[in-house]
Amino acid sequence: MLVLGLSSGLPFFLVGNTFGYWLRDEGTSLTAIGFLSWVGIAYSLKFLWAPVMDRVDLPLFSRLGHRRGWIMFSQILVGLAFIAMGGIGTKAGLGWLGAFALVAAFASSTQDVVIDAWRIESAESGEEQGLLASAYQFAYRVALLMADSVILIIAAGVGWRLSYGIYGALMAVGIAATLFASEPALADALIKEKEREAPLWTPRGFFDAVVGPFIAFFRTHGWLALLMLAAISLYRLPDFVMGPMANPFYHDIGLSKETVGAVRGSIGLIATFAGIAAGGFCALKFGYMRALIIGGLLQAAAIAAYASLAFVSASVPVFALVMAGDNFGISFAGVALVAYMSSLTSLGYTATQYALLSSTYAWMGKILKGFSGAVVESLSASHGLVHAYGIFFIACGLTGVPAVILFAALGHWHKRTRSNPVAA
Repeated sequence: MLVLGLSSGLPFFLVGNTFGYWLRDEGTSLTAIGFLSWVGIAYSLKFLWAPVMDRVDLPLFSRLGHRRGWIMFSQILVGLAFIAMGGIGTKAGLGWLGAFALVAAFASSTQDVVIDAWRIESAESGEEQGLLASAYQFAYRVALLMADSVILIIAAGVGWRLSYGIYGALMAVGIAATLFASEPALADALIKEKEREAPLWTPRGFFDAVVGPFIAFFRTHGWLALLMLAAISLYRLPDFVMGPMANPFYHDIGLSKETVGAVRGSIGLIATFAGIAAGGFCALKFGYMRALIIGGLLQAAAIAAYASLAFVSASVPVFALVMAGDNFGISFAGVALVAYMSSLTSLGYTATQYALLSSTYAWMGKILKGFSGAVVESLSASHGLVHAYGIFFIACGLTGVPAVILFAALGHWHKRTRSNPVAA
């Protein structure tokens, strides 16, 4: 789970925040960077092709098993896309670079769908599910730091193109983990039984694969499913919306790539581990809802704190403090959300249902973040560029408040139904 989590997290920033840093280094406008961040919308649409992953064995890779075959295929495609991005660079034009970034995003989101299903189906109990979620988040966050900090140090030495080629080759680590992983036997048998009874190409099979997961989800949770989806969709909004502007902000306030990479890889790494541990402990000790509420508040405050770099001081100590708070809060919130969403899935529909949930938490942020560069440039006309960043980060932090309120309402409803089951 640790190595597969690493493979899952490695591509995320390479088609997002780090991609924006590369483009800004090459003189690309903030507006163009913001719009190119829309390649990440692939992560929000993965529920559309997740039913195929739940029902169809991939030709040429099926000998590895249902889940592992799809994981292997997506890992190879991600690696090749990054190598291609490094090969052509920005001189080939933003269109070609964006096209390969889009391929990497689609392949990476596919990998996420199947690894999430593998993680959920491999757990034999609720406690083991929580531990696997923590292990996944631990490795995922390490991968994010590798793709968001270590790569800056590498790029400062050998350039962006070779750096992307190196990271494409690093996907071989995930491929090795896939080879050594074991296929979830119970889920694999259930999937094969469903395919025998009603193949995907038949009307009944197509309906069960595409519509069945959603019917099962809403049948299980009733009208509360709508409230759950609304809360999930808003929960990571602060992190997603500010994401494309983080690295350009560091660039524009004069922080070097080496400084950013060193802080992220030291204090940021420690804070990430602490946030994962705290989030996992809180979810197991106090329940999902309390963990989600605490995580939401920490996340919102951490994002808004970036404004201090614009209004107070852009010194390295202040940057280190802000980075530590951000990594702790985001990691805490990430573990709480993954554990909660994992608990809502049903065996046999794991990939599709979890893809629906994880797409839900990403889709709004992925769309809105495309306008982030335009917003900052618009504010800069009246407030100056650096102060415009500060106002933008405060606004991003405030976008996290509605999700906290919704999860508090969900927690209150669940507590009420447990204390009054007859009325429920």
